[in-house]
Parts: sequence; C-alpha cells; structure tokens
Amino acid sequence: MLYPELLERITARRVELDQLEKLLAKQLAEVRIERDELAVAEQFLERVGEQLADERASATPMPGQVGGQAVMLIPHRTSGMEEATLPPDYQRILAAVRQAAGPVMAREVGEVVGPSPGTMPEAS
Repeated sequence: MLYPELLERITARRVELDQLEKLLAKQLAEVRIERDELAVAEQFLERVGEQLADERASATPMPGQVGGQAVMLIPHRTSGMEEATLPPDYQRILAAVRQAAGPVMAREVGEVVGPSPGTMPEAS
C-alpha cells in the first residue's frame, strides 16, 4: 500500500516546513528589531537637525580677536539664511559689490563703503 509512504512524505514535509517557519520567524524578529532601531536613529537625527537649525538661526555675530584686532565673527552661510543676519558693515559691502558694473577690488569697495568709525588710525 502507498498509504504509509504518503504519510511519511507528509510528515517529512511538515518537519521541513516547521524548520522553515522557525527560521523565518527568527529572521522576521531580526528585521523588526533593525527597523525599530532605524526609526529611533531617524528620530534622533531629526531632533539633532532641528536643534542645529535653531542654533544656526539664532546665531548672532560675536566679536572676536584676530592678530590683536577686534573683528566681528559671522555665522556660516546656510541656505535660507537672511542677509539681515549679517553685521551692518557686511551688508554695506554686499550692497557696494552689487552696485558695481563688474569685478570689484577690495580697495574699490573700501572707497565706496568708507572706513567704519573707530577703525582709522589716529595721526600722531
């Protein structure tokens, strides 16, 4: 009779499928864990990105020292950054360059903008 042989095949196939089910369940659990980790990482990056954007938006120019001279540090330019965030002297320089008909040398910008109060050395 073929009946016992068919039962053996069915039993063997069931064992194979049970093993495959265990393997797939393990893989599915690993996939879910990794997906959850990626979601946490994405949320973290979004939060840090928002904090950095807020810091850049609220960054105001701060005075600093270079070679013993007081200078105004300006924030790094980013997309969407308004020209109004620049110090007034920098805004005047940009306006002078925009008004020029072509390439501009620093001396020409200085002539148009003029010295800022307190930057001219006193005559002795």
